[in-house]
Parts: sequence; structure tokens; C-alpha cells
Amino acid sequence: MQTPVARKAVRVIIREHQQLSMVVTGMQRFVKLLGASANVHGPTMFRSMLFYIGEYPEQLHHPKEERYLFARLRHKANDIDKTIDELEEQHAQGKTRMRDIEHAMTRYELVGESALPVLREMVEEYAAFSANHRRLEEEVILPAARQWLTEEDWHELDEAFGINRDPFAGAVVEADFGRLFAMIVKAVREP
Repeated sequence: MQTPVARKAVRVIIREHQQLSMVVTGMQRFVKLLGASANVHGPTMFRSMLFYIGEYPEQLHHPKEERYLFARLRHKANDIDKTIDELEEQHAQGKTRMRDIEHAMTRYELVGESALPVLREMVEEYAAFSANHRRLEEEVILPAARQWLTEEDWHELDEAFGINRDPFAGAVVEADFGRLFAMIVKAVREP
């Protein structure tokens, strides 16, 4: 059996985790700059980050993890089942957290500086939550996959994660997310 690091599915999962991490870092930087009264790109950039997380990881990445990776690992070992249950619960919590951050941003836009501490706290909590989630997947789930999955399982995972796009919209969605991600990264890197 090939190690997960060499597998296409694992490379895609790790790359998408890195992209999510960059977007979350952008969110943290955005709210920090708001607090410093620095020149920021405005709410559109922050909302673009929320949109990216809500649409890409929440609608494409997480469902594939559950359907292809978690489903194949479930019932292989009791400890793994508990971790999978926790990760699936975190997937559900992530959507709620994103909605709450969006609402906090709207409050900030409406009332100004007095709403910033809540927005900042929610973004920081989400950053820690997201980092822990990725850590569990990378340090527990992927090594378990290496141990338990068959060659046939890996073939299906490689196929599923090899093309992460909306099957009804084709490459357009993938290209749109690529452009959105590039725009976010550029904004995050700008002084």
C-alpha cells in the first residue's frame, strides 16, 4: 500500500487545508487592521473570505471528506470512530460559526467600533477551531487511512479528490474559486 503522502487525495486535502489556513489568517489580519484603524480593503474583502470558506471547504471539501475518507475509515477502530464523529460535528459547527462571524461583521458595519471586540473574538476562536480541526485530520485521520485503507479505497479517494469542483458547473466553479483565492491571498500579503 502506498503512503498517504504520495496519494493524490492526500495532496489535495493538505493543499486545501493550507488554502483555508491562509484565508483564516487573512480574516485575522483584516480584523486586526480594523482595530488599528489601518487602511483595509473594506468589508467586501472580508465577505469574500467568508464566502470562500462557506462555499469551498463547507460545500465541497468537507462533504468529500465525510463521503469518501471518513466513510471508509468508520468501524475500522473504535478510536477512529470517535474522532470521525468529532470531525463531522465540527463540520456542522463550522457552518454556524461562519454565519455568526458574518452577523458580527454586519453589526460592525452598522454600529462601528463598539462591535469590533466581538468580531475579533469570533474570528480568533474560529482560527483556533479551524487549526484544531485540520490538526485532527492530518495527525489522526490521514495516518489511520495509511494503516487501514486498501488500494481500491485509495483509488476511489484519488478520483474523488482529484477534481474538486461542482459536477454540474464544470471547470468554471474551480476557476472562480481559484481567482477568488488569488484575490484573497494578494490582499492578505499587501501591507
